[in-house]
Amino acid sequence: MSMPRKAMQALGFQACCLRCDAPDDGGMARCSGCIQHHRTVRETIAAAPPDDPLFQFAKELMAMAAAPHRYSHDEVHGASLIEQQRLAAALTDAPPPRTEEDVVTLFEEQRNVVKTNVLREIGNQNPWKDKAPEAKEAQEMGQEVWDIGPGEVDQHYGARTVPSKPIASVDRSERSGEDTVLTDRVHAAAKTTELDEEAAKIFEELDFKQRQSERAALKDAMDDIKEMVDDDLEF
Repeated sequence: MSMPRKAMQALGFQACCLRCDAPDDGGMARCSGCIQHHRTVRETIAAAPPDDPLFQFAKELMAMAAAPHRYSHDEVHGASLIEQQRLAAALTDAPPPRTEEDVVTLFEEQRNVVKTNVLREIGNQNPWKDKAPEAKEAQEMGQEVWDIGPGEVDQHYGARTVPSKPIASVDRSERSGEDTVLTDRVHAAAKTTELDEEAAKIFEELDFKQRQSERAALKDAMDDIKEMVDDDLEF
């Protein structure tokens, strides 16, 4: 049994380290080969067709291995997941018991935390926050701001549209419209909100790559249809 390597934890395969028979020494060549192999496995799963039942099962197993405490109730894999948690707990030191002084110190630190409110701090800088300016003073400020001298242009007044003037067309060739990469990233992140941070990163990347793969397949299909339609319209 070895302490899980950070790279293996990031990949979601820390269970392999817990069951490894290699010495618990850092920088071993065996660890590098194992990490590279599991990285390839994860990339293969991410690039797999979304409706493939085998890869769907592989993703479920990865989710269980990455966050075993969330799936301990599983009827089939629950015992193995509980054993994985027991192995991980055996490699960590138990935290020291809390004392009354620790609790008092914690409350004192929380009491001394100053909560800031940006809107309130900006509002407090207003010289008229407690009392409005006098009418004469307000009139002078208005004249100073809005008074337009001879030859000056009112910057607050928008230019009107001249219908007879030709409007240059805008080049929209580089505008793809929806940012599909950002959209897929947001949807992938939303599906992993209930997972731990490490597991969420893993499955967010898997879901993101799957969505991008589906978009690429859809685009290829649409291009083929467009090509067929264009061919039919040629006389």
